[in-house]
Amino acid sequence: MSEEGQGEAAPRGLAVVILAAGKGTRLKSERPKVLHAIGGKPLVAHVIAAASRMVSPRDIYVVVGHEAERVRGALQATGVRFVEQADQRGTGHALQCARQAIEGYENVVVLSGDVPLIRPETIERLWRLHEAERTAMTLLSARPQDPTGYGRVVRKAPGEPDVEAIVEQNSLAPGQEKVGEINAGIYAFRVAPLLAHVDELKNENPHGEFYLTDMAAILRGAGERVVAVEAPDAAEVLGANTIVELVALDARLRAETAARLMAEGVTIFRPESCVIDAEVEIAPDTVIEPFVQLLGATRIGSGCTIRSFTVIENCTLGDGVLVQPGCMLEASSAGDGARIGPFTHFRPGAEIGPEAHVGNFVEIKKARLGKGAKANHLTYLGDAEIGEGANIGAGTITCNYDGANKYMTRIGKGVFVGSDATLVAPVRIEDGAYIGAGSCITRDVPADALAVGRARQVTKAGWAAARRARRSKKE
Repeated sequence: MSEEGQGEAAPRGLAVVILAAGKGTRLKSERPKVLHAIGGKPLVAHVIAAASRMVSPRDIYVVVGHEAERVRGALQATGVRFVEQADQRGTGHALQCARQAIEGYENVVVLSGDVPLIRPETIERLWRLHEAERTAMTLLSARPQDPTGYGRVVRKAPGEPDVEAIVEQNSLAPGQEKVGEINAGIYAFRVAPLLAHVDELKNENPHGEFYLTDMAAILRGAGERVVAVEAPDAAEVLGANTIVELVALDARLRAETAARLMAEGVTIFRPESCVIDAEVEIAPDTVIEPFVQLLGATRIGSGCTIRSFTVIENCTLGDGVLVQPGCMLEASSAGDGARIGPFTHFRPGAEIGPEAHVGNFVEIKKARLGKGAKANHLTYLGDAEIGEGANIGAGTITCNYDGANKYMTRIGKGVFVGSDATLVAPVRIEDGAYIGAGSCITRDVPADALAVGRARQVTKAGWAAARRARRSKKE
């Protein structure tokens, strides 16, 4: 939108109010409706993201009611402001509750917190018509395949923006059931006429609620203009009233995300089998195999291969990374050319350097591996720093926890740790040192030294044969 309408240049020009106070009874869930997630984010978070393309977060007001504190907590990081609707008495009542918040603005756009597919471009389209026509109320309409159950938009004349009436399903006159244009429940208002007439709303309906839809008739009766603009895609205004509808929205959003990524040069085999969150970013020439989950704010570079049955959440991978099947990576990073898996587990804080190898059944937590370091088999590395080119043998464990506190293990460049070594932190192994297989290391090891910490082998000739003979006599 124009600079005049943005929060920073004209902070009282435009506000956005997002209605998010409802319980969502038909979801049959204790969770607030707007906190149910699709595409890896709560429903209302998608709406906030779309609105933030128009105004700054401080000009976005979220009306909360059911489980208000829970919703506030979930959205605290977004920077939006909140309006309390203690008694949920309808969408019109929500705007009445927001009176004090919006009265200093010239215009307000009203969005539904449970309509997550709404695009910024469509909100912009609504706002542009509202601004150009200077109307009291501009509503967003849509043409779904089946309009049954929705309020119909009756225009003064075909092709004209002006709205004659919004007629609910049970009030349709003969012939009006053929009207395919519905009210999407998304509006723009000039604040002055809205607040001048919002208290004229009546709750004479089976639910005893005050509906914002009725503002169209009220404003027209006061001599104000009401116009409508049609959404390019009716799917944008779909809500989620049941779990079935919620899952359908999630599938649609994920399909759109996969299609966008493939259009940008990412190969996704069997995209319908993959779970890719809306905020995931993947560079061209990366290949995603079937049954992969890419979640949260994951960022993947170019030329990577992510093989089947891998779950990656909030991770950053460089270019040319290979992730073998069955890996689980969380809140971690891997540098260019790293090789991971199969069956590797990165817990939060794993930092894998360029060209490093982390292999079968290796678990890493809050540990940094330098360039070219290797830990290929059956190893746990927690709270550790491992230098470039170090080799960690199979079965190695960093004993980082004493039951009360965590301690660091520091392994230098080019260190060779033999199989089945136990490194009891805090301990430091300097550059170029060797650790003998089966050793328990409890003290620092100097550079280029060999450390062996294991019991001396004892061999008793004939012991096994004698044992078998004793057992034979007993039987």
